[in-house]
Amino acid sequence: MMYNHRDVEKKWQQYWEKNKTFKTTEQNNKKAYILDMFPYPSGAGLHVGHLEGYTATDIISRFKRLKGFDVLHPIGWDAFGLPAEQYALKTGNHPAPFTLKNIDNFRRQLKSLGFSYDYDKEVNTTDPNFYVWTQWIFKELYKHGLATIEKIDVNWCEGLGTVLANEEIIEKDGIKVSERGNFPVIKKPMKQWVLKITKYAEKLLEGLEDLDWPESLKLLQRNWIGKSTGHVVNWNVLNSTEHIDTFTTRLDTIFGVSAIIISPEHKLISKLISLDQKQEVNEYIANAKQKSELERTQLSKNKTGVFLGTYVKHPFTKKQIPIWTSDYVLTSYGTGAIMSVPAHDERDFDFAKKYDLEIIKVINISDDKLPYNGDGKHINCSIFDGLNNEEATNKIFEALDKSMSVRKNINFKLRDWIFSRQRYWGEPFPILFDENQNIYLVKELVALPYINNIKPSGTTDGPLANIPEWNNVIIDGKKYRHDNNVMPQWAGSSWYYLAYILKNADGTYTPLDSQEAKKRFENWLPVDLYIGGQEHAVLHLLYARFWHRFLFDLGIVNTKEPFAKLINQGLILGPDGQKMSKSLGNVINPDEFVESHGADSLRIYEMFMGPLTDSKSWNVDSLNGIKKWLDRIYATFKNLLDNKIDISLDSSELDSNINQLILDVEENIEKTKFNIAISKMMVFINYLSSQTRIASKYPLKVFAILLSPFAPHIAEELLQILGEKQIHEQLWPFVEVDKILSKSPQIGIQINGKARGQIEVQDSWSEDEVIEHAIKLPNISKWLEGKTIIKKIYIKDKILNLIIK
Repeated sequence: MMYNHRDVEKKWQQYWEKNKTFKTTEQNNKKAYILDMFPYPSGAGLHVGHLEGYTATDIISRFKRLKGFDVLHPIGWDAFGLPAEQYALKTGNHPAPFTLKNIDNFRRQLKSLGFSYDYDKEVNTTDPNFYVWTQWIFKELYKHGLATIEKIDVNWCEGLGTVLANEEIIEKDGIKVSERGNFPVIKKPMKQWVLKITKYAEKLLEGLEDLDWPESLKLLQRNWIGKSTGHVVNWNVLNSTEHIDTFTTRLDTIFGVSAIIISPEHKLISKLISLDQKQEVNEYIANAKQKSELERTQLSKNKTGVFLGTYVKHPFTKKQIPIWTSDYVLTSYGTGAIMSVPAHDERDFDFAKKYDLEIIKVINISDDKLPYNGDGKHINCSIFDGLNNEEATNKIFEALDKSMSVRKNINFKLRDWIFSRQRYWGEPFPILFDENQNIYLVKELVALPYINNIKPSGTTDGPLANIPEWNNVIIDGKKYRHDNNVMPQWAGSSWYYLAYILKNADGTYTPLDSQEAKKRFENWLPVDLYIGGQEHAVLHLLYARFWHRFLFDLGIVNTKEPFAKLINQGLILGPDGQKMSKSLGNVINPDEFVESHGADSLRIYEMFMGPLTDSKSWNVDSLNGIKKWLDRIYATFKNLLDNKIDISLDSSELDSNINQLILDVEENIEKTKFNIAISKMMVFINYLSSQTRIASKYPLKVFAILLSPFAPHIAEELLQILGEKQIHEQLWPFVEVDKILSKSPQIGIQINGKARGQIEVQDSWSEDEVIEHAIKLPNISKWLEGKTIIKKIYIKDKILNLIIK
């Protein structure tokens, strides 16, 4: 018996909306803040890959409500950004209507899938009521010396007329181009707003320790911050008053130095080039500007460089050490100069082999396999021979310290955050410049002016430079101008999770710096569960953690970290096994499957495909199996109710099974093992469908509640059929442990020797019945479609192997 999923889902979505079923409550003594990384509302709308994380958070949110928690489960829109700006430039239309239309479509899709968001909490980063607080945070950063204007090398894209983040750049045919439009990108010195995230490097490292995040993700952040403790050595340039500072974590290898290598952007490079090397070095510097930092620092990259024609003097041996430039040395790391020790560093070794530089071994190893970067007794080091790494480091430091040519230093790879964008569609800076370029903070909101027909300025200013009536301001007879740049898209996403807490039902926001805000933050922070893609593992999360820790230091928020637990969901791959993308033509829109199979089928299918963190390929046949399973649940309920409840029946087996199911589903929801929770429910429905009469409706009610986080529409319908209250008036069922009989064994099911599922075997089942129940499981039946079972191998209470052809 099939149920009409279209009518059922429409009915309950209307009920939820009318009754504001998912409105955030503050009436219990337990809270759960469950958050998705909010989406950018593109014109393409949602695809099925987006739904995995959204479904996971929805399951947890619904489960927590049933467990008596106050739940904050909001959604919003990261709506500023380059795609909308490019649409506006191409069409001559303003990006706001286009963006709002996309948001409406996204919201429609989310509602069609039954996600239990509190839409009174919805935020939009383009709303002035929202970004006035982005501006407030910026002003506080400025007041505390964490926002400055600096002349700095940036990724400039002439075709887009803006600075780009590294993540917005790709390489095509060996040239850096913009990800959007494939326009060339070059390094260009420009005056930009810079946020001093490096001043928080130590706090950002420290904060990772207690977070319930994947270790791989924490490692990515540690590596991005890149703390290293070492020494800065001062090298005197021969025949010059100049000196070069090199940073090294291996001071003990100083006797193995065969070259000093500086970055092509080093501030002294023009003073260090000999006359006969000038043309070659300048050509090399120009080529280096075309390469990304990632490309320059890859270990596998072919090393290139040029000799400058000048030398430094070794502080111990007094040898002349040649000065080179190479693009594998970055000006943003350390001092922008290194002492090259080929025998004990892989990149230095490759460089020395290519350019025939001297390779001096200073650590005694049993074989001659170089480079060697481990510990050992030192050789070729004069009076320091025989010392191990640490001893040699300390003694060499003492010797160099006497001549003031060394200092201890902690270095970070992390760079300050370039915060200006030459765009229209972004948050304006809340500042004014006077005619002498002095900076004044604007107390009130600086709203983005509404203009049609946005055009690039034709200079390194943003399109706002084209609006003199907005750009130029006169106050008390004195001339000022607004900043023509806007903030990057990262700005709003760095604090939006706080905005949900501040958002009021009338569309206003409680002031971020108010006592009421502080009370709300104390109630809801930190975010208990944050789910999103690993592509945001570094920058978004690092930026949000930086702003949050700064707000903690101001006394605005009550926690040092924003996100207590974080999960990166796996990708839903296209049917071709590749990541979904428009260019590959393998993007799957959920709308057609909501129509054909129902939202509940789609939700359960995405959770049943495999572990939440794994990547999985889309398979319509499996989705068909899930739809049949939901039809079977509905039919089983209807049949048992039609056959009437018989209280005289022995209910011990059913009571045992339903109580065991409560335990299993709860445990696996808590562990986000949703696929296992679903398989447990499948086993129970197999059992329940074998019953012709039952002694009580209670197990049916319990099952509907257990099913509701996964398939909420049909669960609501089943409760109504049973004459029970709806889900929001129910509680998670209590486990009567004493009713659980000795547990039936669970066996693995193999097909041609490969594990494909598992089944709980009832004591009363014969071998034929085990096989009969096994082949009905959706995750088994899909492998049997169009196949013939030629052999069945059953080992009691251990395994079932089906051989097919």
